[in-house]
Amino acid sequence: MTLADPEPRHNGQFIYSGGLIDAMRSAGSEVEVLGLRRAESNKGNGWREDHIVWWLPDDTPHSRWGSLASALPHTAYRCRTSGMRRTLDELLQYGDWDGVVFDGISVGWALPRVLDFYAGRPNRPRLIYVSHNHEESVRAQIAESQPLFLKRQAVRLDALKVSWLERDLVDAVDFVTAITPEDLSLYRRRRCDKPMGVLTPGYCGRRIEKRQLSEDLPRRAVIVGSYDWIAKRMNLAEFVGIADPMFAEAHAELQAVGSADETFLAQLRQKANATEFTGTVPEIGPFLDNARIAIVPERNGGGFKLKVLEYVFNRVPVFALTGSFAGVPLRHNDSVMLFPDHAALAHGVLEAIDDLDLLNRLQERAFAACRDQFDWSSRGRQILSAIAEP
Repeated sequence: MTLADPEPRHNGQFIYSGGLIDAMRSAGSEVEVLGLRRAESNKGNGWREDHIVWWLPDDTPHSRWGSLASALPHTAYRCRTSGMRRTLDELLQYGDWDGVVFDGISVGWALPRVLDFYAGRPNRPRLIYVSHNHEESVRAQIAESQPLFLKRQAVRLDALKVSWLERDLVDAVDFVTAITPEDLSLYRRRRCDKPMGVLTPGYCGRRIEKRQLSEDLPRRAVIVGSYDWIAKRMNLAEFVGIADPMFAEAHAELQAVGSADETFLAQLRQKANATEFTGTVPEIGPFLDNARIAIVPERNGGGFKLKVLEYVFNRVPVFALTGSFAGVPLRHNDSVMLFPDHAALAHGVLEAIDDLDLLNRLQERAFAACRDQFDWSSRGRQILSAIAEP
């Protein structure tokens, strides 16, 4: 069970979910996927392909406001539609399942339904929770970062609901996966008795085996991301607000690449002089090819950042906030440059943007550190092993 059809994979959640589904199929399992159909999807409900059946109710996700009257947080309430509930009930009735995978907290709404169905029945399938973050800590951090009092209270309430749901999932399932070692330690603080493991994402995108950054490149730094989530929007707006005047004064360019609501982007464009906001693009390769530095400015919503792998394997040196990502074997001043705050990060980028020797050393060592670490196929075998355990 997942939030939605992961195609097209334009953000980290869909990249991770789609990669895991592909990896499980490649590892030899038959997979049936339940999730909402997206408007961009070319699949229909009941769509079949090699070793996968897609069950994709064409329902409109519930609005954020409806979750205020629900015990569920918005992220789970939005996809608890009538079509999702009905299809889940049908799948539980006819399927002789070896495992049921809860892919992210968005499908936590289904936990009581699954538990009720198997209550008192022999041979319950193995239940696996694949977490995309340690949601309790991330959501609490986001709530405390809200500047407006009333909005902060609403986000705090939603964060509390996330905490309840995540704890219920961890308590009920047979195995929990964490996306980073740091998240795993947070889960183990509360449930050290629960079988758990780390399941970092794989990488199957473009790999540039050799690249030499030169003066021919624009004096440009790039930020790649999907800005549909509030934490991502907050991070981008805060960093650009500090960095844009510094880049303008240094006659350097900043480029934010990725999908976002046009109203949000229009607000940022009104105040920016050195920053370009592209909105949705068909592919990010050309933007990475024309940048000297890639930036990770996330102050909120840390954890694994799939875009870090995009940067590394496209050989763009990474400059980031300390603690903004985890699960990647990069070391400060060797294969990545880390800074304590947004102002220091912007200053560090501008200080290094003409130091091509430093930039090439960073991208070469980052590529070497990550080269053999992110194979999707091993992730599929890991899930199947958790399902096969007695």
